[in-house]
Amino acid sequence: MYDQYYGLSGRPFQLTPDPEFYFESASHKKAMSYLGYGLNQGEGFIVITGEVGAGKSTLVAHLMERTNPEELTVAQVVTTALDGEELVHVVAQAFGIAVEGKDKAGALGAIERFLQDEAREGKRCLLVVDECQNLDLTALEEMRMLSNFQLGSHPLLQTLLLGQPEFRRTLAQHPDLDQLRQRIIASHHLEALDDEEVEDYITHRLRQVGWDGSPSLSSGLLPALFEATDGIPRRVNQVMNRLLLLGAIEEQDAITTEMLTAVVEEMGSDAARGSSPMPSPLSIEAAEPATEQDIDSVPATEVAALLAQRDARTAELEAAISDLQAAGSAPASPLNHEATAEVGNALERIEQRLEEQEQSFRHVLTMLIEWLEDDKSREAA
Repeated sequence: MYDQYYGLSGRPFQLTPDPEFYFESASHKKAMSYLGYGLNQGEGFIVITGEVGAGKSTLVAHLMERTNPEELTVAQVVTTALDGEELVHVVAQAFGIAVEGKDKAGALGAIERFLQDEAREGKRCLLVVDECQNLDLTALEEMRMLSNFQLGSHPLLQTLLLGQPEFRRTLAQHPDLDQLRQRIIASHHLEALDDEEVEDYITHRLRQVGWDGSPSLSSGLLPALFEATDGIPRRVNQVMNRLLLLGAIEEQDAITTEMLTAVVEEMGSDAARGSSPMPSPLSIEAAEPATEQDIDSVPATEVAALLAQRDARTAELEAAISDLQAAGSAPASPLNHEATAEVGNALERIEQRLEEQEQSFRHVLTMLIEWLEDDKSREAA
């Protein structure tokens, strides 16, 4: 929605890693240097760690764009809590090796034959394992064993491990991982963006979709955004998505610090409620979170009815305010001071209710648009 409103060719702050939007911070530049060095060695383990949302997956996507599939065969695994045997089967499947029905020994044999065939064709093999902090120790040991595969003196598999900071601590401190530590040839921890990099990051992504200064970014917005996100790229994306969406909904030409404050407060409320992607229209006043089943069962007619209901309530409250303002402006006499005070209190309550309704509607509309745009089939609707 907001990309159309502001004349952008796409949405620049999507959470899905996209190499087209790769931004090379100082820390990312170092990481790429370590990756380049490690890949040139052609063996052992390369380790990249960072906070959630620091850009590890985007870094890998950028790396994959620069590799030649005729020279390097890459398999990518995003782990859950896998043990050793499960990991072996998952790795085989990631390389496209059929191991269904085979035990661990059979799967290992199939992997070794595949790696040897690739080596004979002049190809190297790289295994990328994401979310390594979830791996069982037996799975880490199996990865070390996979690194033993050789054709003559030529190592057959190199592994890139990606994980959160706790994985870095596990590697450094666990007494059972000494042999794995000895095979790490390059390691880097991705740092968050600093305040200047956040500004460059935002303008870089906006320009990738044809931003020409609309919407404008008000003075003080970017420093405040850095403070609100701690420079974590994914958090920056989340907040900027909401800001641009709010700007489009309210038809604003500038994104301001006041809007940032409202968005951060709203996102904090969502997190506290455990909000799902879109509130149910049946609970609009309380803006309670809906379940995925509730979301999928909401027909378009109910959304339209929700909007009509909101307009009717707004008109009713505005009419009541006008009547009370007219009553309150009548000449006061010694006998109607108490009545005038009651009118003033009622007016204040109605204005507060109108503001609550407006905020509730804006929240529901924001979540509805995000939910629709999250999936291509929904976006068409």
